[in-house]
Amino acid sequence: MSTSSTTALPDGGLKNPGPGLITLDPVHTALLHGLDDLLTGLAARLAAPEVVGPPLLSVEGLARLDYFRNFPHLGVSAGRFAPDALDGLAVGESPGELPLRPTGHLLPSATCYGLLLSLEGRDVGEGGLRLSAAGRCFRNETHYDGLRRLWGFHMREVLYLGTKQGSVEHLEQGAEFVQEVAGRLGLVLTRAAADDPFYDKGGSRARLMALDPVKHEFSAPDGTAIASVNRHRNFFGERLDIRAGAEGPAYSACVAFGVERWVHAMILAHGTPEQALERLRDARV
Repeated sequence: MSTSSTTALPDGGLKNPGPGLITLDPVHTALLHGLDDLLTGLAARLAAPEVVGPPLLSVEGLARLDYFRNFPHLGVSAGRFAPDALDGLAVGESPGELPLRPTGHLLPSATCYGLLLSLEGRDVGEGGLRLSAAGRCFRNETHYDGLRRLWGFHMREVLYLGTKQGSVEHLEQGAEFVQEVAGRLGLVLTRAAADDPFYDKGGSRARLMALDPVKHEFSAPDGTAIASVNRHRNFFGERLDIRAGAEGPAYSACVAFGVERWVHAMILAHGTPEQALERLRDARV
């Protein structure tokens, strides 16, 4: 007869596969899932249904959103082995030395892109539309740093499309929620304007952004940005022909959470993963 017991990790714990790649142990994993559950409270408050975005994004679609003009360094391309590489793979040649063929797709670097591209040509009505989604996102960074900066990470977003006033209210409610949850978790966050626009940096929109910032980040005491509120104006509505009824091209806005960064902030604030998990449990009561 078998008995159940908790499986102990080997001495030294779980190894990380390489720079920017981290395997979360059970405590860190409980923190990640528990924090994500807590952050879904914004979606519940705003009646934003949960959806699952696509795992790949077309380069053609991203190009129409000025993605490559704004973020040429971030994209992680999805490639497949060229047909002439298959024989080499079959006889044991090193995969890293065999040719790859572009697929015309990138791994997502933010959750909202896939949702926005999925709404191309749609009319969300003057009442607007809200969606909530969490996805694994990937970024080609100049360097990697623990849970603060990773090749791949989880990003939860609550997206709004509709009227100009609706987008403003969405971000006001999102910012209030970030600070409310931070207070429950014992986190002290600072809010500041960020400088990575969703559109052409050389155009008039970018000059407008200098006077009227469209993105604000909430950062832990060590400078790690763990959440942001992003006002896109009607840029995506115009580029993707997403309409808000008689209001014309839809305005959009999103509230985004980098979940691994919330794990980092909790450990920074409370000392150890175990103490952070205990504080999270108290906050969820």
